[in-house]
Amino acid sequence: MLPTTIRGMLLAPFTILVMTVGGVASAQSTPRQQPGAEVGFYAPEQHDLYDGHWVLSASRLYQVGRLDDPSGWDHIDNDASDVHAVDGTVEIDVNEIQNTGTFVARLQLTDGELVLEIDRFNEFSPCQDGGIAASIYEHGDSGCGDTNWPKTFIFLAGWGFGHATLNGETLYEDYQMHFMITQGMRDRETLAVNYPLVDKRSPAGAVNPATQQIDFFIRSPENDARNNPTRRIFDHFFGMEVTWK
Repeated sequence: MLPTTIRGMLLAPFTILVMTVGGVASAQSTPRQQPGAEVGFYAPEQHDLYDGHWVLSASRLYQVGRLDDPSGWDHIDNDASDVHAVDGTVEIDVNEIQNTGTFVARLQLTDGELVLEIDRFNEFSPCQDGGIAASIYEHGDSGCGDTNWPKTFIFLAGWGFGHATLNGETLYEDYQMHFMITQGMRDRETLAVNYPLVDKRSPAGAVNPATQQIDFFIRSPENDARNNPTRRIFDHFFGMEVTWK
């Protein structure tokens, strides 16, 4: 039997295709179904009591690179060769059903206080489910998102447009922003991402499901091919501790 798809808006793009290859059934990756997975569970919206309201905070925060790095930077930095611990808070209070709510990060950098805030949520691709999505797979070979990070289960993620201030002055306006609460992509101690994983044993993502983390970034519409990712501005932060409220 074909698995139940998520909301009606995702029905057409992410229908499961099952085919027989040499007598073995195989399935296409979707944001909610991954071939080879041994555990299944109900989607949030299948629960009668699901209200869509998520309240979380994050700590043990790090900045990838610096705000004023010259062109040629790597602000993905899976090797964790240029990450810096920063003080600050991240507060999330959103409604996943309504695609509304707030994301605010207040960070104490060497440059001063940087505040990042999402002004409106926005869907840039169908798997983003209106701008806020819960319980999906993203990145790697998941079929959703880019391959900068390994495939991971996303507990909650948001996409949209926002702004940043530095010491109370406008730094960026109407830039794209994204946050995601994921399984542990970075090592607890070294902070490195082991991706791509050598001698991978299963189709699961190269993550540690015993840990969780948050990644969030703000990026410019302008590109610069010398950078990774290829944006003129890509300010990336992550946190290694997530608190559910």
